[in-house]
Amino acid sequence: MSKHLITSIRGGIATMTMNRPEVRNALSEEMRQDMRSFLAEVEFDPAVRCVVLKGAGDHFMAGGDVKSFSEIVKTTSGEERRRQFEHRVHGLHPLIFLMRRMHKPIIASVQGAAAGAGLSFAMACDMIIAADTAFFTLAYINIGTSPDGSGTYFLPRLVGLKKAMEIALLGDRFDAATAKDIGLVNFVVPSAELEAEPAKLAARLANGPTRAIGNTKSLLNHSLERSMEEQLAAEAVSFADCAASTDWAEGVTAFAEKRKPRFTGK
Repeated sequence: MSKHLITSIRGGIATMTMNRPEVRNALSEEMRQDMRSFLAEVEFDPAVRCVVLKGAGDHFMAGGDVKSFSEIVKTTSGEERRRQFEHRVHGLHPLIFLMRRMHKPIIASVQGAAAGAGLSFAMACDMIIAADTAFFTLAYINIGTSPDGSGTYFLPRLVGLKKAMEIALLGDRFDAATAKDIGLVNFVVPSAELEAEPAKLAARLANGPTRAIGNTKSLLNHSLERSMEEQLAAEAVSFADCAASTDWAEGVTAFAEKRKPRFTGK
């Protein structure tokens, strides 16, 4: 791993910390590659049952490195930039696909700015916990471009088409309370509690029935693209798969015995 990403695995929880605080954790090629490599490592690691994504310093991520973009403008033609940035944006896609495909929940812990690609990345996670001082903006329109990093896929699904149009076309900044009200954020906590609260949620998920959580994530992710018949068929396959697990046997046994289940992720 490069210095642009700090990783750790403890207690079933894998943590990725974007580590460019001097530029508000603006996305670099090294960071993107490291995130993809680390997630690929933990995707099928039975010791990892939940992932937390956070930013070093005062911010989550302020999007792409716009200062470097301004240098590119000075040395390239429009057609050269077209080719270069189409390649760059496609380079993000395997990471987003991996985040959505992996059968382990990913929590975004957001402080400060989640802007541009930072907001796109947060939305690609399964849940978002934000500090009450956090703020959000899609921002792309302010530098004359359209969103990338899956922003236009997740935003209308989370907040509805009209609100998505407002956020994307105006590029305004909004606070954590607003983000929660419109369904973009799951939880808002005092800034002083941001370190502890995502850890509590991650521990809760990591101690849950891992296969059931992963199957549920997959079902929900595909629900908007399937017909009802297709979705119900997928539910049947998923339920049967869970029923074959040790955790399901423990869950129903604990229910019958009126005690708390002890899930092992198997």
